[in-house]
Amino acid sequence: MRTILKIVVTFFIFAIITSCSSENPIMQSETNPPSTDSSLQLPTKSGTINYLALGDSYTIGESVCETCRFPEQLKKALKNLNEQNNFALEIIAQTGWTTTNLISAIESKNPSPKYDLVTLLIGVNNQYQNKVFSLYEKEFPELVTKAISLAKGDKNKLIVVSIPDYAYTPFGQGSSNPATISTEIDRYNTFAKSYCEANAITYVNITDITRQGLSNTSLVASDGLHPSTDAYALFVQRLLPKAVAILQK
Repeated sequence: MRTILKIVVTFFIFAIITSCSSENPIMQSETNPPSTDSSLQLPTKSGTINYLALGDSYTIGESVCETCRFPEQLKKALKNLNEQNNFALEIIAQTGWTTTNLISAIESKNPSPKYDLVTLLIGVNNQYQNKVFSLYEKEFPELVTKAISLAKGDKNKLIVVSIPDYAYTPFGQGSSNPATISTEIDRYNTFAKSYCEANAITYVNITDITRQGLSNTSLVASDGLHPSTDAYALFVQRLLPKAVAILQK
């Protein structure tokens, strides 16, 4: 009888320990978001620092909270570097927008060319909606030109962000050919990167982060398609040093 009791007690102790250890990584992920480089410094700026984010669902933050999308996280990270600075964020983005839609929206809103920092992330819906690639080749440079004009005419204030790869999500895996999605996304990103390099424009790659979506499900939002809050935090880790360098000038 004592032997049986000892076995039962041992089993319950083991179950409790195992349960606690399996929960810890989740708790850590939720309470300790990816840290940023503590060596980054941002001087105090007079007046308001204006940030404009241009894009589609990846910029508006489909399926995450308003403060969870990457432009909001980037603004917060910049603010944390110097609480004395005042930041204003404007977003021109909507789920489903192609390059054509974004051009139309910018023209319709006609924002003033006052921005100290501009990010541009666009193109996935051109690929998803099977638009001819030549449309992106024509309209991406147009958007870059518009973005630069809004950044007080200074191309050094613009950051182009690569297109995430939704093939590495449950939604993408449910498509007829996930490999084709990745190949086409690479084509869009290669063009954008080459254009930026040829014109000395800052380009930040975040596509590889989204390609961890199947092995690390915490990087995919609850809709099974878009990046999660954690994924956007990783975007910001790469964007922040570039943004700081821009605002230090």
